[in-house]
Amino acid sequence: MSGKPRTRQRQRGPATSGRQRRGRGNGGPAAQPVASAAARRQAAAAAGPKMKPAPARQAQRRAARRRKFGARAAIAAGVAAAVAGLFVVFHHASSSGAGAYPYQVDSPGPGQRAPGFTLAASTGGRVSLSQYRGKSVLLFFQEGLTCQPCWNQITDLEKHAVQLRAAGIGRVISVTGDPAGPVAQKARDMGLTIPVLSDPGLTVSRAYHATRYTMMDGRDGHTFILVGPDGKIRWRADYGGPPKYIMFLPTAALLADVRAGEHPS
Repeated sequence: MSGKPRTRQRQRGPATSGRQRRGRGNGGPAAQPVASAAARRQAAAAAGPKMKPAPARQAQRRAARRRKFGARAAIAAGVAAAVAGLFVVFHHASSSGAGAYPYQVDSPGPGQRAPGFTLAASTGGRVSLSQYRGKSVLLFFQEGLTCQPCWNQITDLEKHAVQLRAAGIGRVISVTGDPAGPVAQKARDMGLTIPVLSDPGLTVSRAYHATRYTMMDGRDGHTFILVGPDGKIRWRADYGGPPKYIMFLPTAALLADVRAGEHPS
């Protein structure tokens, strides 16, 4: 009796081991680590693109950053250009007349001593700048015989002699590069009393840099220079330069520019 139970126990032992082995191969508890590893690989594959962007996506991001930087640079450049443009406009307005009769200011200019001269005059004899010391003298450099608007300018100045004197201008003198004889004849034909001085070699005109603002080479432009009683320049306007070649302006506009830009002695 005692031997049979021992025999059954020995037979049951290997059977139990076989069930355990079958359980490992058929998805029992021992197969769980294998399934867990596969799940981890799938999760890693699914999370991979989120953790590390693909090369194409990285390139898109870099391109977007470059576009953003380029847009900011373009805006900054536009602002700088606008500021520079405004500076040029306001700087030009401060040194040149605005409105219908723009002008430039060459040298010698306000505050500088006016170069002396003595030239033949349409009124006869010779005229020197020094003989008007103690008075304000308005010099008008003009193109001469071929510029009728220039002579009309002298006529307009004579018509406004009262306004000129009220502005403190005691004498007006015109200077041109044409010969004295034809200049005197033109002045007589037009009945002018303002002396028109002949500067055929343009020596005086070049000393005043009055030949830079003309439509014709080798002639004066349309330059006004106000010389104070002390012989220093108080105001200057070169109206004859590009892009708007002004050969005539009303005396009222001239006096307005003088009042706006006159340099005190």
